[in-house]
Amino acid sequence: MPDTVVLQTSLSRWPVRRGKVRDIYDLGGELLLVSTDRISAFDWVLPTGIPDKGRVLTQLSAFWFDLLDEPNQMLSVDADAMLALSDEDRQVLSGRTMWVRRARVVPIECVVRGYLAGSAWTEYRQSGTVCGIRLPTGLVESSILPEPIFTPATKVESGHDQNISFDEMADRVGRRVAEQLRDRSLAVYLRGAEHARQRGILIADTKFEWGWWNDELILIDEVLTPDSSRFWAADRYQPGQSPPSFDKQFVRDWLSSVGWDKNSPPPPLPDEIVRKTREKYVEAYERLSGRQFAWK
Repeated sequence: MPDTVVLQTSLSRWPVRRGKVRDIYDLGGELLLVSTDRISAFDWVLPTGIPDKGRVLTQLSAFWFDLLDEPNQMLSVDADAMLALSDEDRQVLSGRTMWVRRARVVPIECVVRGYLAGSAWTEYRQSGTVCGIRLPTGLVESSILPEPIFTPATKVESGHDQNISFDEMADRVGRRVAEQLRDRSLAVYLRGAEHARQRGILIADTKFEWGWWNDELILIDEVLTPDSSRFWAADRYQPGQSPPSFDKQFVRDWLSSVGWDKNSPPPPLPDEIVRKTREKYVEAYERLSGRQFAWK
């Protein structure tokens, strides 16, 4: 994980807000998003980072922003074009830093689900619904849905985001805006999922964030990354079981296997889990982008 003291030597002149995995520097009219190697699970930031994770998130988001051709906040991922850096700071910031437009965040997590997994599978087994949406009977774990569904959630600073109905979302942001967010999120998911499928990855579900910039809704934050999405290996997909993934489910599974109670501080990750998790993130980037990860 990048040393936060080193990061501050170049950026401490600007106000900063630290999220679970990102440090956000306020440049005035723009923002600087620095993706660290921190990793979170079960609402905890783990004591062990995943080397180069922040670079994977930044580079993969940049790839998608370019490919999807959807209005977005990205200006540049070239650290040298943003700041006058020392060699030491350039080494730390390179690849993990995105200069972005300052947008007014829409306080809704725009979740799109194409397959029945995670909490959606749990709810379906109990009630035959997902976030209140009635689904056909007879589906099994990891079933592909008849069509992708939009399941919004509230954005919260800590803890779990809370699922809400589309009508409640419309009450919060206005029905016209809610319809735009739903329709554009579904359209972006479908374009991204088709590209990923051709690259051997199924996007089971994902979440998008949107913001207002000059009265236009634009994609913000990250998009279709292993942190914001559930990625499965297409060649090992089989309904009725949870397929191997390229996201942090690997870390969640290990944490669950060691008996951690999820209420006390989490244990450090073993070197083998760190290595395998990094490999999964890098493989996801290389498969989806068709590019070699430059920081191997």
